[in-house]
Amino acid sequence: QNSMNGDIVELIEGLPRCAWGKLLELHFHQNEFMGTLPNFIGQFSSLSILHRSSNNLVGLVPPSLMNLACLTILDLHLNQLSGNVPTEIGAVTAPTSLDISGNNLTGSIPAELGKLKHLDTLSLGGNKFIGPIPSEVMHSTSLTYLVLSNNHLNGSVPTELGSLKILDYLDLSNNNLSGLITEEHFANLKSLNSIDLSSNNLKIVVDSDWHSLFKLQNADFRSCQIGPLFPAWLRQLRGITKLDISSTGLDDKFPDWFWYTFSRTLHLDISNNQISGSLPAHLDGMALETLSLTSNRLTGSIPSLLANITALDISNNNFSGIIPSNFEASQLELLIVYSNRIVGSIPDSICKLQQLFYLDLSNNFLEGEIPHCFDIQKLQCLVLSNNSLSGKFPAFLQNNTNMEFLDLAWNKLSGRLPTWIGDLRNLGFVLLSHNAFSDNIPVDITMLKYLQYLDKGAAPVHVAPACAGSGEGSDHFGSIVRSLSLHFCKRLFPGLEPVTSWSQGSSFTTAPRLPFSSILGSIKQ
Repeated sequence: QNSMNGDIVELIEGLPRCAWGKLLELHFHQNEFMGTLPNFIGQFSSLSILHRSSNNLVGLVPPSLMNLACLTILDLHLNQLSGNVPTEIGAVTAPTSLDISGNNLTGSIPAELGKLKHLDTLSLGGNKFIGPIPSEVMHSTSLTYLVLSNNHLNGSVPTELGSLKILDYLDLSNNNLSGLITEEHFANLKSLNSIDLSSNNLKIVVDSDWHSLFKLQNADFRSCQIGPLFPAWLRQLRGITKLDISSTGLDDKFPDWFWYTFSRTLHLDISNNQISGSLPAHLDGMALETLSLTSNRLTGSIPSLLANITALDISNNNFSGIIPSNFEASQLELLIVYSNRIVGSIPDSICKLQQLFYLDLSNNFLEGEIPHCFDIQKLQCLVLSNNSLSGKFPAFLQNNTNMEFLDLAWNKLSGRLPTWIGDLRNLGFVLLSHNAFSDNIPVDITMLKYLQYLDKGAAPVHVAPACAGSGEGSDHFGSIVRSLSLHFCKRLFPGLEPVTSWSQGSSFTTAPRLPFSSILGSIKQ
């Protein structure tokens, strides 16, 4: 874990020859070594641990590695290795851990891996493997950790998976797997704690009277087919910490047992389905910290916010009524309610949400003035467009110096833009069109060095003079509006292209949003 660099061959050749047959461990991980693994590595006959992850190694996995009869741990993840995994790997019977994830390895997964009877960790994710998952891999019955995600694997998932009695962690996500997942796949998985089958073409079909032998803590079934009705086997997931059943073909109402079953769940994503009906009037007692219900057909009023909630997305539904006035969610960081039928004003109690990073109430029927929330000082994205909000430019934004995306377009706001807008140094997108703001642009806006897009509206735009001493006139505003990468909001709105000019009256409110999980990840970075 240093910043050592150089050619890996020269480094290994520099080791005393007398030590080659005696050396037990080689740790070169998290450095900047380059080159290919030398074939003479096979002469380190006593080597039990070879750890060279997170370097810049290229080329093939040398077949001579398979001569290391004592090798128990081989970790080459996060390099740039290519080619096939040697089939001779089945001859090395000692390994307990094999991690070659995050490379450019190709070909099929060797069936010979099933000969590694002591293997407890197998991580092949993030490569370019093709073909089906060999059923022989499931012969390694000591496996506790199996990751084959982010490859190009196809075909069905072998039912032999159910023989891995002590498997704790399974990740097959982001492949081209298809077919059915049935009780047979889970037959003897007594120890399974975490499963990720997302982003495949799988369909989960389990009998209603099936009884699970395991107690899942994390499950991601995103893009698997489990609908159209809520399957009864979900009831067996009571106590799960994190569940993603987004884009699973559900076309149903929430069953009576649903909210009780997941009352202890912390993270729940049910977005991009066709769920109808309303939410319970009170969700008191729920432990939820993040909840996404976006892009369904839910109706009724918005219930009171959960006490522990940090992120809530109920956008693109048919919720109606007013925004609840009793905000008790003191830890809320993300609130997304766009494209519903919400009426009334934004309640003053929203000012209690002092941890708020991201607020999107766009495409509703809100009116009145924007509350003066001077206690909110952490906003990075504020999207209130396509409502009927009135009053002046919100003064409390002066305290939100990390603001990066501001969309107030298509409202009834008026007055002048404040000169302090130039103090919001991270602003990259500013959308103000279709309001009644005055035409003058404050000179201070030229201080926004990350600005990529400014939409003032259809009225004539008066570009302020250049900053004193800059030597640039208004014709060169494009040199001030730089296409620099935004580390937050651009990831939320991937449809936006950098524009180094003024725009006349367009809006980004219909731009595609990233999935809820990606938005959460953006906040945490």
